Amino acid sequence: MAYALAVSPAGGSRTWTVLDSAYRTVLPVEDWLEAHRHLWSPNTVRGYATALAQWWTFLEQRGEADRWREVGVPAVSGFLSWLRNGRTVEHAIAVAGEAPSAQTLEARLAALISFYRWQEAVFEVPVARRLLRGVPRRRPARGLLAHLDARSAPGPSSLVRVRRPGGHQRPPVLLPQQIQAILDGCAVYDTGTGRWVGNLRDRLLFAVLAETGMRLGELLGMWISDFVMGRGGTPYVEVVPRENNPNGARVKMMRPRRVYVGADLERLFADYLTHLACRAAEGGIAVTAECPLWVNLDRPPLLAALREGTVRDKTETLRRKGIGPPGWTPHWFRHSHATTLLLAGTPEWVVARRLGHAQVQTTLDLYGWVREDEALRAAANWASHASSWRLIDAR
Repeated sequence: MAYALAVSPAGGSRTWTVLDSAYRTVLPVEDWLEAHRHLWSPNTVRGYATALAQWWTFLEQRGEADRWREVGVPAVSGFLSWLRNGRTVEHAIAVAGEAPSAQTLEARLAALISFYRWQEAVFEVPVARRLLRGVPRRRPARGLLAHLDARSAPGPSSLVRVRRPGGHQRPPVLLPQQIQAILDGCAVYDTGTGRWVGNLRDRLLFAVLAETGMRLGELLGMWISDFVMGRGGTPYVEVVPRENNPNGARVKMMRPRRVYVGADLERLFADYLTHLACRAAEGGIAVTAECPLWVNLDRPPLLAALREGTVRDKTETLRRKGIGPPGWTPHWFRHSHATTLLLAGTPEWVVARRLGHAQVQTTLDLYGWVREDEALRAAANWASHASSWRLIDAR
């Protein structure tokens, strides 16, 4: 059995690698991970390491670990069946009770294809061409705005697909009243005392996720200076790629961007910044614009950078209190943000830029159903459209 193992190299940040059943580093996987660690967030590295550890375990059970360069569609299809059957057998009469979701299987497949595409590009391992349809021998030159051209030739597609029950599943979203309940579950403003009651940091954190659509890793990597107050203009948040965040947070693919926000969020940020400065003064700790924005305020180590696990724990606490829909996660704010903008008529390319998607097609693949439903509903008022027709009797 192969393992995805967390490691902390001397002088480096925490990351993940893969060991085989003999506790040796799986070198092909390690080479691939190392080539991308500077681009991927730690969560992405962990997810890909987990996927490739499961793939290596599958190959070991089949006695084919030494033949990883020779696999094709049958082996990858068997891998998905093996995952679906609880990582025990490839074929089963009944589906395992704890079968992974279609999204999980797609993530595992995407990691595997990414691994083999890189192996082919660097070491000429010929597996990717067996798994993909339409792989070009030479990538043609693309113009600066080619990603906006709907006429661009489609990229290669996988010959192995994950079956989705009931068709494509829509990303889960939070309704406005649910978002408000989550914010109020963190902290509320007492007009009598003029103070916030509860955890103001958590309220601001979820409010920023809701209003910017940022990924959690992008948010946790913010410095105080990354929230730029308007001062008569429009306030905004700078998404800045950094490799030295003390909590290991990373901007996906290290792409910077700017996200404009409203005055209400700016006021909430100002209140939180005042609270942070007071707590720092009480502890005798200096705070500068280059300090992490999201920090521990009520437990040691004081003003240490907030970690993802703390946010997950806060989310679980709110869920146990019945606040928000069952199973919601911080990433649901991102889906809700995108859906709201598209329903309001915001152009897809603007939404893509705001979310940090490399291509507009990514936005359309995830949220295209929003505009599709809107267009279909427009046809529901058929009678009013038909009332303007003028039919001429030619008899």
